[in-house]
Amino acid sequence: MPNLRFQVVEKAFSKRPLEVEAPKERPSEYFAKKVFTRTKMYKYLQRDVYEKMIDVIDNGAPLDRSIADAVASGMRQWAEENGVTHYTHWFQPLTEGTAEKHDAFIEHDGKGGMIEEFSGKLLVQQEPDASSFPSGGIRATFEARGYSAWDPMSPVFIIDDTLCIPTIFISYTGEALDYKAPLKRSIRAVCEAATAVARYFDPQVKKVTSNLGWEQEYFLVDEGLYSARPDLMLTGRTLMGHDSAKNQQMDDHYFGTIPDRVQAFMKDLEIQALELGIPCKTRHNEVAPNQFELAPIYEDTNLAVDHNMLLMSLMKRVARKHGFRALLHEKPFAGINGSGKHNNWSLSSDTGVLLHAPGKNAEQNLRFVVFIVETLMGVYRHNGLLKASIMSATNAHRLGANEAPPAIISSFLGKQISELLDHIERADKEDLFTMAGKQKMELDLPEIPELLIDNTDRNRTSPFAFTGNRFEFRAVGSEANCASALIALNTAVAEALTDFKQRVDQRIAEIAGDSQFTEGKHSATFHAIIDVVRADIKTCKPIHFDGNGYSEEWVKEATRRGLDVETSCPLIFDRYLDEDTVRMFESMGVMNRKELAARNEVKWETYTKRIQIEARVMGDLSMNHIIPVVTHYQSQLAKNVQNMYTIFDKAEADELTIRNKKIIKEIAKRVHSIEVGVEELVNARKVANRIESVREKAIAYHDTVAPKIEEIRYEIDKLELIVSDECWTLPKYRELLFIR
Repeated sequence: MPNLRFQVVEKAFSKRPLEVEAPKERPSEYFAKKVFTRTKMYKYLQRDVYEKMIDVIDNGAPLDRSIADAVASGMRQWAEENGVTHYTHWFQPLTEGTAEKHDAFIEHDGKGGMIEEFSGKLLVQQEPDASSFPSGGIRATFEARGYSAWDPMSPVFIIDDTLCIPTIFISYTGEALDYKAPLKRSIRAVCEAATAVARYFDPQVKKVTSNLGWEQEYFLVDEGLYSARPDLMLTGRTLMGHDSAKNQQMDDHYFGTIPDRVQAFMKDLEIQALELGIPCKTRHNEVAPNQFELAPIYEDTNLAVDHNMLLMSLMKRVARKHGFRALLHEKPFAGINGSGKHNNWSLSSDTGVLLHAPGKNAEQNLRFVVFIVETLMGVYRHNGLLKASIMSATNAHRLGANEAPPAIISSFLGKQISELLDHIERADKEDLFTMAGKQKMELDLPEIPELLIDNTDRNRTSPFAFTGNRFEFRAVGSEANCASALIALNTAVAEALTDFKQRVDQRIAEIAGDSQFTEGKHSATFHAIIDVVRADIKTCKPIHFDGNGYSEEWVKEATRRGLDVETSCPLIFDRYLDEDTVRMFESMGVMNRKELAARNEVKWETYTKRIQIEARVMGDLSMNHIIPVVTHYQSQLAKNVQNMYTIFDKAEADELTIRNKKIIKEIAKRVHSIEVGVEELVNARKVANRIESVREKAIAYHDTVAPKIEEIRYEIDKLELIVSDECWTLPKYRELLFIR
């Protein structure tokens, strides 16, 4: 009987690109076609209702529930004109995914029939079952009530026949059960704190906005090959598989020609994403084979997070249409690059980007320095929390391996910014700010225009790097809700800016009360800011590192600097419950102790369940796939050895069967190791499962269960190299990783 793997591989390699019909309009004309934009609001809402809605969106004014019916009526009219029959509150529970329950636009008409209806009450608020989502103990099974509430700052959109309404999700007692509610609070906190500081430099600043540009990395694998790998299907990653002889070592995939099937998928995905208002800008091959990236234009952080969650869901649907499966696991394949979601974060006011330099004068350059340094202060004070915000059972496989940043938070600034901060720390106040913009580089090729060189290089090993007018938080995992990282970052920076302003105001009062002070070239405010920022430059120095984050020396140096170097995922989560963390979140009005404790319960439970599933799948595959295959091959070899002795005399047979006997013996030893390993794996799970504390159980799974999975994998991967290819039933890396 032929090996089914060969049939699956042959079918996968023979597939042709799916034809995608592009819209006749330009992208700018069909952009946000399926979104209830301001233009559509203006068309479908009464003028006074429209103006109130714009005030809510632009200025954060309280939503007047009296206009909800009028807004709902306009939304329904627009939606029905686009073939919509249902609506849903679309929210982001603590599952790293999204949730939705669809209801039809119908109600009884009182005459035995139905009418289409959508009221303001249904738009503004609904009641999902809060006990059926992760709550960390906030809601018991018999306490089912929870509320989803409309977020008017994120526009509604259409998926198929359903109107999707972005919402927050809270418990009956008011605690956040999602990512959006605390994200919005963190955005408010950092924007209010940043606005207060920005007004030192420009009193006309009205508003500061938190901006985000994410870069979504992902793998594609043929659906047939995916279905032939139970580990991929059930865990999102390959629990076994030896390296392909060729993977990424030739550096030929990065920015290489996009395969035709992938190009068709990307085209289809971008068209649908643009219709949903997701401003897709960039697509390219990533470093690893079968790895790709999509990146949008920057947006307001709240909307950018919604768009990323929507994009990941859309990506999976479109991939299946093209005969692929999109893999968002951070490390689906061992030995090659994993996938991240780089979060490019910045702050901008109604007068410009606050992290942009150089300015036209010393005051503008000082503003740039203040926001750089206070961001570093937030990252330094809460570096352990920031690591906890991006840590997971899946991302732990990626961090520190194959170009991913290490599991130590540090910040790369580049030579120019580093030298500037050193200069400010030491120089005379009147000679502080000599900042260069982009430098020119002339090439000895007359037909090539001169290049403008940025004021910082890039450091691929830095988890939090300054890259020109923004910080790039590179440690976020590809399948994560990036709100988790942004909640921690926004809140940490908000606390740093709030503390900075308090100290500056105090210093201004001290300077103003000094009879020796006379305002010369600069004001008391300028001098006060310099004094405080100089102190902060010294304080946050430990977080600043421009070197190789992969080196063993850096681990020792980071320990000496007092940075968090913990690598155990369950222990890293402890940072959420540090007193400094709780104090920060509560003082900034983002989350309270109860919400933080609940989220940690969810994190520990999720970690345990992830490893538990992997352990079960590994045991099943080992005993029911791998061992039967290799012992069958072993039997073939044994039969061959016996046959040799019937044909040749003993001396010749001894010589001719040396290799086969060696393989038979190696198989026996490795099969025994696998059997022992699976038994030990099961026993380790049993012991861990008896632990009542969710934290201690997660630690046990990390310390005793996860290592056994890797030990078993080692034996299986060695067997893959010696077992006949025609016997091996699972698609190999050389087949999974190269789309034809």
